[in-house]
Amino acid sequence: QVQVVESGGGLVQPGGSLRLACATSGFTFNSATMSWYRLAPGKERELVATITKVRAITYADSVKGRFTISRDNARYTVYLQMNSLKPEDTAVYYCNGRTWNNNQFWGQGTQVTVSS
Repeated sequence: QVQVVESGGGLVQPGGSLRLACATSGFTFNSATMSWYRLAPGKERELVATITKVRAITYADSVKGRFTISRDNARYTVYLQMNSLKPEDTAVYYCNGRTWNNNQFWGQGTQVTVSS
């Protein structure tokens, strides 16, 4: 049974930081490409960051220099360190895993709210 569980969201003031975690089980995490997406009200889903099995990393232009994606293959977990948060970062953040044969798995999402 596949499980993808995000945690670490919450309310933070502008300029603050949060660290999201995505714990997984039930699929071949170590060979999967892991990504973070976000969905804000009234906006389209946005790909925030991706890390491949060889740790090649890409970021959306909107978060470059502020967010850092990483993975711990021993814990089957992917992280998103978010610094210098802005109100426009407010969204539900989703973890996505894509395996070598293009099976995709999603978490339930975690809410991030940046507000004073």
